[in-house]
Amino acid sequence: MTDSKAEWTQQDTAYMAEAIQLARKGLYTTEPNPRVGCVLVKNGQIIGRGWHQKAGEGHAEVNAIKDAGLQARGSTAYVTLEPCSHFGKTPPCASALIQAGVARVVSAMEDPNPEVSGSGFDLLQKAGIQIESGLLESQAQVLNLGFVKRMNTKRPFVRIKMAMSVDGRTAMASGESKWITGSAAREDVQRLRARSSAVISGIGTVLYDDAALTVRANELGLENAEEISKRQPLRVILDTDAQLPESAKLFTLPSPILLVVSSEAQVPDSILQYSNVSVFRLPAATKESVRSNSLDVVLAELARRGCNEVLVEAGASLAGSFIRENCWDELVLYVAPKLMGSSARPLANLPMEYMSEAKPLQLKDIRVVGDDIRLTYHQGCSNLTDASSTE
Repeated sequence: MTDSKAEWTQQDTAYMAEAIQLARKGLYTTEPNPRVGCVLVKNGQIIGRGWHQKAGEGHAEVNAIKDAGLQARGSTAYVTLEPCSHFGKTPPCASALIQAGVARVVSAMEDPNPEVSGSGFDLLQKAGIQIESGLLESQAQVLNLGFVKRMNTKRPFVRIKMAMSVDGRTAMASGESKWITGSAAREDVQRLRARSSAVISGIGTVLYDDAALTVRANELGLENAEEISKRQPLRVILDTDAQLPESAKLFTLPSPILLVVSSEAQVPDSILQYSNVSVFRLPAATKESVRSNSLDVVLAELARRGCNEVLVEAGASLAGSFIRENCWDELVLYVAPKLMGSSARPLANLPMEYMSEAKPLQLKDIRVVGDDIRLTYHQGCSNLTDASSTE
């Protein structure tokens, strides 16, 4: 059981805000782990800073202790997530704090993992360390909405990315769509990919665009772009009838691919020979279409594989299916300053006849990206805060 203070001091809030900013440095690199930051404070001075930089490497608390050295004894640790208490690829952070002689731990939030939630606090309390939790909790949760959702629901956070003209069109009648948006918006999309565990697309989009669906360092617009691009998201292709040709650009790049096919589909041996390709077969009950309740089956599988955030980059049909089936959390919509005409293709296939069928949305963020506008929506019943910032 943790102690929860009704009010923290202004200094407490400032130190936790710095820990959250440190956690943001791991926005593109910590998957499947959460993004965590930590600062150590003693006698009103920050003596150590750390953040979780990469999965498999030191956690935020360990890095902050290393930064502080012997000064850590008697300090207060401000950390954005409950210190872990179990051995994984690295030793428990709670034990490291105890060994360092930290006197007080202020956490933004408890670990949402039901198997470990509270155990880190218990370990610290048994060692005589003062525990407080809940400071800037909502801000800390925004950084890890995917991790929190996966722990609580066994499903990833699903973000749908779409681009359209001012009159709501995504492609000409012929299918031509390059480029609706400008280069700044395309860089922004690259950053959305980079923070994602997986990118989902449909066979139609892949066949028409021959898309690679990878993070491209030269389009990220970030200083450490080369390092970020080393961790590529899983490319998930919904290909019920195994139509993807061996010549697809997807196969020319080494990042992982998951082909989602029906239980009866015959995947060619020439595709199965690629070491980066794996196949997930839909249960027989959902073989008729990937645009039914099988979407939830796919998301459950991605969560099982440790995916926190999923980006859907698809055409009007598949995007519409995700929306109709309520298999989404956030819609990121780029609006280009152009008109494409009434014969061009619509944003999403959503057959509706009555206003009562309309789906309400909550506008969470609006900003100018180059010559385009980026709108971020959550579902009308959602109370989530904005999670899409790539800055």
